[in-house]
Amino acid sequence: MKIVAFNGSPRRNGNTVTLLNEMFRIFNEEGIETELIQLGNKTVHGCTACGICKEKKDGKCYIKNDHLNFCIGKMIEADGIILGSPVYFADVTSEIKTLIDVAGYVTRASGHLLKRKVGAGVIAVRRGGALHTFESINNFFLINQMIVPGSSYWNFAIGSQPGEVLNDAEGMQTIRTLAENMAWLLKRIKQ
Repeated sequence: MKIVAFNGSPRRNGNTVTLLNEMFRIFNEEGIETELIQLGNKTVHGCTACGICKEKKDGKCYIKNDHLNFCIGKMIEADGIILGSPVYFADVTSEIKTLIDVAGYVTRASGHLLKRKVGAGVIAVRRGGALHTFESINNFFLINQMIVPGSSYWNFAIGSQPGEVLNDAEGMQTIRTLAENMAWLLKRIKQ
């Protein structure tokens, strides 16, 4: 089993990665392989609705999107997918939104390639907008017929400067519970 996580934050070592690494610690204890892909600060191009992916049906975007095609390939290979994002103006970062749009269009056009994979959104928030950001990610999972595990609260932790989410005891416990539930679900699906 493998879980791939995408860090939508431009900070490679910010709060979003802190949350993802906490989940990875639990997945590794459960014997689940993990991979972290940096998406924030990468050059990506939004969907232009050209329709070539729908014609070719090969799981690829045909505008200049090498990094997104790499990400889509990783999503297709994985059993579980995590999208991590800080809150930018009450929503996901532009890179995560681009991944959602392009991967959603490409994988649905190619025969629903993400169907029945497990997906989880993880949010780092300074103050407000976490629920809308969480919903944006979950909408991507649900329209792609993915399975979304729950936790003890919504999947976010509060912090501004790198590492501050570690001070949010409830947020960190929520992320740990999410990881435990995701690992449990993946193992049950694979049985």
